[in-house]
Amino acid sequence: MRRTPDPIRDSRDDSARQRALSLPLEEFDPGDPELFRSDTHWPYFDRLRKEDPVHYTSDSMFGPYWSITKYDDIIDVETNHAVFSSASALGGITLVDVTPDLRRESFISMDPPRHTAQRKTIAPVFTSTHLERFAIGIRERSVECFDNLPTNEVFDWVDRVSIELTTQMLAVLFDFPWEDRRKLTRWSDVATTIPGPGGVVATEDERQAELGECVRYFSRLWEARVNQPPKSDLLSLLAHSQGTRDVNPGNFLGNLLLLIVGGNETTRNTLSGSIDALNQHPAEFKKLRNNPALIDGLVQEVIRWQTPVAHMRRTALADIGFRGKQIRKGDKVAMWYVSGNRDEDVIEKPYDFIIDRERPRRHLSFGFGIHRCVGLRLAELQLKIIWEEILKRFERIEMIGEPKRVYSNFIKGYETLPVRIAR
Repeated sequence: MRRTPDPIRDSRDDSARQRALSLPLEEFDPGDPELFRSDTHWPYFDRLRKEDPVHYTSDSMFGPYWSITKYDDIIDVETNHAVFSSASALGGITLVDVTPDLRRESFISMDPPRHTAQRKTIAPVFTSTHLERFAIGIRERSVECFDNLPTNEVFDWVDRVSIELTTQMLAVLFDFPWEDRRKLTRWSDVATTIPGPGGVVATEDERQAELGECVRYFSRLWEARVNQPPKSDLLSLLAHSQGTRDVNPGNFLGNLLLLIVGGNETTRNTLSGSIDALNQHPAEFKKLRNNPALIDGLVQEVIRWQTPVAHMRRTALADIGFRGKQIRKGDKVAMWYVSGNRDEDVIEKPYDFIIDRERPRRHLSFGFGIHRCVGLRLAELQLKIIWEEILKRFERIEMIGEPKRVYSNFIKGYETLPVRIAR
């Protein structure tokens, strides 16, 4: 369903489209974070998919890199571990290059077989038995959150709902001190930010100082878990598992930040995105209200539509010819999930928001293959329960003005989302 016309958005989109069409392809830099903050990246990826689906950017704030923009091509790169590496020693999973002394290895920035051993450590947390237990708490926390929201006044949905509910879930997963749970949100934001004026942190030194606080805090919790009988929380599993209990400090922090960011950013920004999407497509909200059984479809569609992780990066281990282009050993390669999820050759009417699609799970938002998000079922469960409780209470959640988006080409998310709930 096409969105409701909006003069401000339409003018902005038209300007972005005209610039994307007039700019020479060799000047394209689809990873410019400003494109994502202004929500004007779409026409650049549209043109790349049609004219140059494997594109080389020779100069950017992140250095030179390749862009893979088609759905099937992304899968081919994602599954070719012999040539395309996610290893942190080569730069890791984002376009941002980190100096070797600051690189922190996690299982998502490892290649097999080391990746497999560390991933298996936390997999038991996301079994069906645990999910059934989590569901009870998710519903209780959702009820408390929604029953305490203000009505007939503007408030920030990101802060009051998206951050609060996802941070509470993270605190449960880590068995983290409840009163300090917002530290998890802060560390997630710091870990994924691009330092600069007006950003989450101004400099890389500030970023590292806050991540140092994260290490010290979790080190204290780690020591306590090591000296306790094993429990089912993530930190206890990491502390007692043979594959992760003796890792170096960099690997320790890397795995922690991966779990914090993965548990926070995906659900948090998809939950905010669901409000944005349904405000733009009120006919779909009416469809949902008339048939709440469509919540499962809504969850998958908004995960695709939002694509909370815009890209993952790989590094070429050898020269390779790929779709007529020559990728050299050491080159950075960005798999743009945000583009693959709008690929017209794979997804019918990809710019339409349709909560009853025939194949709703056909998206790349959780990655593909061995690096596919280990907590995806929990993310889906959270979103489903939250929307079940929303439909019980609210006729409409109205966006008031434009949201403020994150300055990042990695996390595609919202800083603020002003809304009003009429009673």
